[in-house]
Amino acid sequence: MNKGNRGFTLVEIMIVVVIIGLLAAMAIPAFQKVRQSSQDKAVLNNARQLSGAADQYFLENGVSTAALSDLVGSDKYVKAVNTVASESYPANYTQGVTITISGVAGQRTVTYAP
Repeated sequence: MNKGNRGFTLVEIMIVVVIIGLLAAMAIPAFQKVRQSSQDKAVLNNARQLSGAADQYFLENGVSTAALSDLVGSDKYVKAVNTVASESYPANYTQGVTITISGVAGQRTVTYAP
């Protein structure tokens, strides 16, 4: 056996690099789609919690509007609203009105109809 024949050729290494590149090109868009879906579900869950808190506030206080500050806090209906994609939640909630969360990941809007 000749000692100069050990190791990989340049062509073999290039083929492996191309295959890894193709696999990455297929995996990255799929990962981004799953990430977007996960963010949207987390935002919808936050909206659902805020909607439930607003409904409870409406019932207890006999009003039809509530400010975000009336709903969120350590001694309120929702302890904290954790943002997952730099989204912004409405400052006021009105009974029976759809909740619109804007700026989800800087580009999407998510709505929740109570």
